[in-house]
Amino acid sequence: MKIDRLISIIMVLLNYERVSAIKLAKMFEVSPRTIYRDIETISLAGIPIVTHNGVNGGISIMQEYKIDKKLFTVSDISTLLMGLASVSTTLSNKEIIGTLEKVKSLLPKEQFRDIELKSNQITVDLTTWMGNKSFQPNLEKIKKALSDSKYLLFEYYGVNREKDKRCIEPYKLVLKERNWYLQGYCTLREDFRVFKLSRISNLEILESTFVPREFQAKPLDGSGWIDKRLITTKLLVDWSLREQMVERCGEENIEPYGNDKFIVDFPFVEDDFGYNILMGFGDKCECLAPENVRIELINRIKKLLHVYGN
Repeated sequence: MKIDRLISIIMVLLNYERVSAIKLAKMFEVSPRTIYRDIETISLAGIPIVTHNGVNGGISIMQEYKIDKKLFTVSDISTLLMGLASVSTTLSNKEIIGTLEKVKSLLPKEQFRDIELKSNQITVDLTTWMGNKSFQPNLEKIKKALSDSKYLLFEYYGVNREKDKRCIEPYKLVLKERNWYLQGYCTLREDFRVFKLSRISNLEILESTFVPREFQAKPLDGSGWIDKRLITTKLLVDWSLREQMVERCGEENIEPYGNDKFIVDFPFVEDDFGYNILMGFGDKCECLAPENVRIELINRIKKLLHVYGN
């Protein structure tokens, strides 16, 4: 029995005067017998359920029951639809599409157009223009393993470029700064670890299941590892990069310099990834300090020039 289905049934009954068990069964993709069991559970929880026999019969909540049937405002439902639509761009599957349609089916007819208009005013699309075609299948495998508490087996490239096999208990999937991360218990390291999906290959779900252990999600804010390596660089950047700098550094770390440039205090980790970020800004950015970072950038630019010079 799913608690989310019970809550959804209550919401349907609060929005409609009377709904048949068959209609509820179709809406939630279960059998009428399951719906009747759910209705019994809802009734035992203290919510007064009324059943009506006959051609126009169905299930309803007693009219005098003290719950405001306008539990969701137009703004609330618009926000729900925007959130679901945003998730569907990244985890597009039948479940989310079905959920979108179910939420839409709850809308009062007289407010449908207004809510649909508001929900379409903002779109959050987290997908890339061109991406790895294997990501979506891997995401679906991970979601299934999370749902069924099954082990995941895969090959993983570490930061040292070495590849080893990992078997983990998956616990959480996280999308952060356009990268997917999987948090789980690694049987090799006998500890909780975070795995970047772009470093995972040959992913498969094992038949064996595990008993979920106590899990506390690791904050992906760099605490404990990135923050210890962070230094501040001073950059001279062109106006065209201002938006990117505001997103990465915050308005308070940007100062005007002349008519079309800015001085930026930029957080930086001195590794390949960090240098690639700075070099990605091209000729619109110059590193002023510290001196060792500036020198390393010059050396990397010379190597790049040598590659293209040949």
